[in-house]
Amino acid sequence: MFDAPEAWPIRRELENHDWQLTHIFLTHHHADHIDGVAELVAAYHPEVIGAARDAHRLPPLDTAVEPGESYDMWGREVQVLDAAGHTTGHVAYYVPKAGAVFSGDSLMALGCGRLFEGTPAQMWDTLTRLAALPDDTIVCSGHEYTAANARFALTIEPDNAALAERAAQTERARAIGTPTVPSSLALEKATNPFLRAGTPELKAALELSGTADAEVFAHIRAAKDKF
Repeated sequence: MFDAPEAWPIRRELENHDWQLTHIFLTHHHADHIDGVAELVAAYHPEVIGAARDAHRLPPLDTAVEPGESYDMWGREVQVLDAAGHTTGHVAYYVPKAGAVFSGDSLMALGCGRLFEGTPAQMWDTLTRLAALPDDTIVCSGHEYTAANARFALTIEPDNAALAERAAQTERARAIGTPTVPSSLALEKATNPFLRAGTPELKAALELSGTADAEVFAHIRAAKDKF
């Protein structure tokens, strides 16, 4: 498990598939990512892994990790990435053999997390770090906010054809209850305005050509906060 917001849906899936829960990786301390941990630990006794720098406000950790370290999950390397911005202690987990990054509330489908504790510069550094992963990486983020994020993204880059197509596909998917998470990093790089803050096309759309990438990101994040 990567984050455990509440136990009952997780327990239902484990029981439906006759699965065992062996590890819980935590991205950050917010309640909607950790509230299910205690019950799951009591029921299944998994190992709990989280950021050492946030251990004081996470559930009890069996293994505390630092950005830059790797965790060996039964022969699968799990790389710990600094993902500060949404919170100062936020981490993400990249699993190369799975071709997936578990980004919590840092990089989201068509969005990024609100800056509750970190700075725009920290979040831009995080997004730049995540954008450097292979384009075919599957982005497993923490929330199904894609439809609302798409409506905002179109106000930032209305002439982005890939974004318009994704927004329409998202609306169709959500209308029939189909999830839009996970997504691919390539798709995020083509359509997510927060990840595209450094591109000439988006800067031109905002009349911010020549502005530093982190400043453009801060402008977009501030606009989303008021949207």
